[in-house]
Amino acid sequence: MAELHGGQIVARYIREVEEIDTVFSLTGGHITPIYDGCPDCGLRIIDVRHEQAAVMMAHAWSIYTGKPGVCMVTAGPGFTNALTGIVNAFMENHPLVVISGMTSISGRDRGALQEMDQPAMVASVVKWMGRCYETARIPEYLEMAFRYAVSNRPGPAFLEIPPDALYPRLPEEDISWPTRGGVEYDTAPDDDSIEQAARLIDNAERPLLLGGGGVGLSRCDEELVAFVRKTGMPTMLFSNGRGIIPDDDPLSIWEGGFLGLLAGLSTADVVLAVGVRFNWLFSFGDPMANAKVIRIDVDAAETNRNRKADVALVGDAGAVLKMLNERVKANDHGAWIESLKSGFATWTEPERLQKETPSDPIHPFRLINRVREATGDDATFIVDGGDTIYFAGVGLVAKERAGVIGSGLQFGCLGTGLPFAIGAKVARPDRPVVLVTGDGSFGLNAMELDTAARHCIPVVCVICNDQAWGSAKHGHEMLYAPERVYGCDLGVVHYERIAEAVGGHGEFVTKDDEIVPAIRRALESGKPACVNVMTDPTVTSPATFGLMESLKH
Repeated sequence: MAELHGGQIVARYIREVEEIDTVFSLTGGHITPIYDGCPDCGLRIIDVRHEQAAVMMAHAWSIYTGKPGVCMVTAGPGFTNALTGIVNAFMENHPLVVISGMTSISGRDRGALQEMDQPAMVASVVKWMGRCYETARIPEYLEMAFRYAVSNRPGPAFLEIPPDALYPRLPEEDISWPTRGGVEYDTAPDDDSIEQAARLIDNAERPLLLGGGGVGLSRCDEELVAFVRKTGMPTMLFSNGRGIIPDDDPLSIWEGGFLGLLAGLSTADVVLAVGVRFNWLFSFGDPMANAKVIRIDVDAAETNRNRKADVALVGDAGAVLKMLNERVKANDHGAWIESLKSGFATWTEPERLQKETPSDPIHPFRLINRVREATGDDATFIVDGGDTIYFAGVGLVAKERAGVIGSGLQFGCLGTGLPFAIGAKVARPDRPVVLVTGDGSFGLNAMELDTAARHCIPVVCVICNDQAWGSAKHGHEMLYAPERVYGCDLGVVHYERIAEAVGGHGEFVTKDDEIVPAIRRALESGKPACVNVMTDPTVTSPATFGLMESLKH
């Protein structure tokens, strides 16, 4: 009679019931049985150098596979190291299942190794948390974790399993396997609300569609494209949804950047907001004061947050857009779009010149343009950093869903870049993945280059190296004085040598004409690579100016 221990049950459930083939983890004694169970069922473990990176990799892997990401961490420090990644996923409403070890039940309240109240610490940043005490109930609890992670507004679910449940064995025929818990359920608004929204859209003279992470999570590419093509609405998409309407599409207004978006929002007469929060990036909805606002969100509580909706459509973005497509009339807003884009030209002209003109030292916008020249626009781009995320986010072009993604618009978490790039490459190994990151943010998870090397994951990391925590440094200068800047300088560091040390490819670049050949060599190396580019340390992004102004009020 075959028997399975608790760790084997965990691994088999993930692989065979949820049909997930990869998990991200850092080993530890409390989760050793799960590791033992993985080879038996073909569950791949990408073992990392820091638990924070494991969560972030699972997050990115989920974006590109459409499945909830899974990470496993050991108790105590393993759990606490994972918290930053968990919070980032929670802020971005991204479905993850975090499986954590814990102290044995017999050791509770006796000073056992790594004993702590983990659920109390994580409670405010997960959708659901549970603790499974019995080996026989492991599948039941895993089903709950996956179900909560993907239902309604997605997010991380947290499950603790003590050694008391992982080590014991059960006869295989005594194990009850539930059906897959990772099943999404669509909701839709009432017909009257749909009709009201359709009338506003049909009668609008200056409409604008703003989409966010909810568009990407819904994976409603077909419905969104059909809606935008039919209505002719100018569109700007963020987060996981960016690229469904390619950035260079005639109906996209990405060429105007964030400043162009705010100008568009302030002059639009109808704004359709799909799966996006009106947070700090959108000035909490203030630019839309003169517009009628239609909000589509799976969470009813979000529809009146910061800016009351004139029409609230509660439901899955794809389901709602499908309903709207059946009601709205075909339209052409070419004159309105041309008016917007001609206005953009005034303030984007300096950026265009910076992109097209060689400079010494290298301007960050010029670096981004050279990255595009070296890679083309069909790569998957990951961006990370303070000022760097602005230059890269505005300068790169997304040609497909999640073609350009960053650390997230809400938490503003640095250090996601390399883990996100690895997770993206694991999810889609046939696509080139290029990370553009600041030097400060790169350092937070730099040793994950070793993870990439050990697992033969050839991501290319391009560092926009201004030798400082640039955004913070320039913020100090704006608020006080250059001579009072303290604790922000990093200096010239040869980060490319980290790649070389772990068996990857490294390049150090100081001149404009060196950038493209270095990146192409990195791509052709077939190894994890780091191209370390020295950029102008005096350049500040408009995002930093805006942030400093907002902090003073």
